[in-house]
Amino acid sequence: YDIVIEGVSLVTNYRGQFSQEVRQNGLDSLIKKMANNQIEFKFPKGALITLAIIFTAIILVSKSAITIGSGERGVLYKWIGGVVTDEPPLDEGFNFVMPWNKVFKYNVRQQELFEEKMSVLSSNGLEIKLDASVLYQATTSTVALLHQTRGEAYEDDVIIPAIRSATRSVVGRYTPEQLYSTKRDAIQTEIFEETKKILAPQFIQLNSVLVRDVTLPPTIKTAIERKLKQEQESLEYEFRLVTARKEAEKQIIEAQGKADANKILSASLNDRILQDKGIEATIKLSQSSNSKVVIIGSGKSGMPIILGNQ
Repeated sequence: YDIVIEGVSLVTNYRGQFSQEVRQNGLDSLIKKMANNQIEFKFPKGALITLAIIFTAIILVSKSAITIGSGERGVLYKWIGGVVTDEPPLDEGFNFVMPWNKVFKYNVRQQELFEEKMSVLSSNGLEIKLDASVLYQATTSTVALLHQTRGEAYEDDVIIPAIRSATRSVVGRYTPEQLYSTKRDAIQTEIFEETKKILAPQFIQLNSVLVRDVTLPPTIKTAIERKLKQEQESLEYEFRLVTARKEAEKQIIEAQGKADANKILSASLNDRILQDKGIEATIKLSQSSNSKVVIIGSGKSGMPIILGNQ
């Protein structure tokens, strides 16, 4: 490589110096002087100043060119004035800032914080282990205020203490049985609401809190499972009793209906009506094509007796 400054080549200039030394004192003398740093390199006029300007420009450009990655925003910190909060943060892509200023990059995508085996106490003082996931993100419009007031370690300094405090407060209102079975969804919602209240003034957006697991002492867990099983069996037995009771009531109603119908029918019948019905039946039978024997006036009430093959 060669550098040409003001029309003068550095390589050509050094070659001329070396050639002159070789002609005057020989090659061995040149090598010896170079080893002993006795050769004085002469730069062209203005070369050092030009090189200094070039190197300074390269450094300034490298310090001033900032690239913000996808899903990030840049918070500008000015050497005079501090964090810039009255302007939008630097957007994704290439940005140019003054070399004496700083840029702090923040992830504004949704992130997950997993809190494992948080130790909390129930309403009756039993220790419970709870796992929870917190879904959060830095708010784009206020990320500069987040940096100014909380700093880059806001997850450790703000979010973790908030979720732990809210979890202890909510779980302390419930019994182990409620935590394990009936109130789990309600507890998750309450933890979310309390954590959200804490984080809202901290320029952090809370999206969700998910209770992953509730770990009870083994003896308490066994007792709760036994109690739940007994309650289930009791509900099943009660259901059978209700079903049997309703079936009995149904049969009683049906029997009562039949009895009432028979009573009404008996009260409405008399000998004359029965005799008329018998005459109608005799006429219909006599008109049948089947062979038959009719005995007139042999019945108790004087009704005919009909005998036939079929």
